[in-house]
Parts: sequence; structure tokens; C-alpha cells
Amino acid sequence: VQLQASGGGLVQAGGSLRLSCAASGRTFSYYVMGWFRQAPGKEREFVAAISRSGGNTYYTDFAKARFAISRDNAKNTVYLQMNSLKPDDTADYYCAAKFDRLDTVTDYYTGYGYWGRGTQVTSPA
Repeated sequence: VQLQASGGGLVQAGGSLRLSCAASGRTFSYYVMGWFRQAPGKEREFVAAISRSGGNTYYTDFAKARFAISRDNAKNTVYLQMNSLKPDDTADYYCAAKFDRLDTVTDYYTGYGYWGRGTQVTSPA
């Protein structure tokens, strides 16, 4: 599966952005989808994930109250709505896919085999 993230940009602290990730090449609904980010000089970290149907979502602590992951399987797209952005949210954001044809995945935080290019989010102080 090929992934293409978009929607990044420059937004003042307190603002909102919605990232999109379009998938192509395989049956999108067979994949768990995740968002990760990497800030300058830091390691890549998990942000959020969503199950194949969209019925289950998972967030890291900093994202729980401000971010929302969703997906539209008819459009082969996963989204990350980010609200109340902070300077610490400045990073490159990556979408990732994890094959789960039998709907048996229990680890939504690691093991992603497919990655898109990042989209940059900047939220200056």
C-alpha cells in the first residue's frame, strides 16, 4: 500500500489543522492505520491509531484531549484532526499502515510496515 500524507502547515498556537493520508494499491480496509510524528532532534513517536473499521481508536497521552483520528474506507483515507495546537506539536507527521486482514491485531502502537512521507506541522509560540 502506498501512503501520501497532506494537510500540514504553519498555524499559530491554539489553532487547528486536519491532516489527511490517502492510501492506494491495496484494500484499505484490511489495514490498521496510525499517525506518528518526529520533532527536530527527537525520535519518532506514536500519536494515534485506528482499527480497520474505525470502531476503535488509540492515542498517546498528549493527543487524547486534543487530537482525533478517523478514517473513511470508501475514500481510502485516514485523518488526524488536531486542535489547540502547541509549539511542542511542531514536527513532521507520518501516516503508517499495518496489515490486518484477519482483524487480529492487538498492538496498535508498533509494527507498522508501510509509511508515507511526512507532512510538516509548525506551530510557533
